[in-house]
Order: sequence, then structure tokens, then C-alpha cells
Amino acid sequence: MSRRAFTYDKSWDEIETMLATLERKQNNHLTAITLLKGQRMSKKQRQEAVWHMRQFKGLEGAITSLRWVLGDPNADPTVGVKKDE
Repeated sequence: MSRRAFTYDKSWDEIETMLATLERKQNNHLTAITLLKGQRMSKKQRQEAVWHMRQFKGLEGAITSLRWVLGDPNADPTVGVKKDE
């Protein structure tokens, strides 16, 4: 089994751009969840809402990790974003 070597060739700008993109996608999923919430949903709409929730939660981990890479003191990829105490 061969091991891949990490290149470490991403610039800060590329990481910040990726973070902004992921935050926008997460916001789109939250908007979709909010629009579906509170109404009677068909089975298909419930499945769509669950899909959006899963996507939102998945992006949460990626966003926290990128924030940690950028040095956010409140971001810890092992526990998520720490709340201000």
C-alpha cells in the first residue's frame, strides 16, 4: 500500500476562500431548512429537510477545521467551535 505525501502548497488566501465558500454553502442549507421548518411536509419534503440537515452538519466539521488551521482560538476540530465563556 502506497502512502500519499502531503504537499502543503495551499496559500492562506486559498484556505480563506475555501472557508468562505463552505460558510456560504452551509448558510444555503440553513436557509432551506428554515423555509421547510414549521410547515406540514410530505415524505419527499421531510427527506429533503433531512438531507439539508446532514449537509449542514457535515460542513460544520470542515468549517471548524479550516478555522483551526487559520488560527481561530475558538475553533478546535476535536470538539467543534468553543462557546465564549
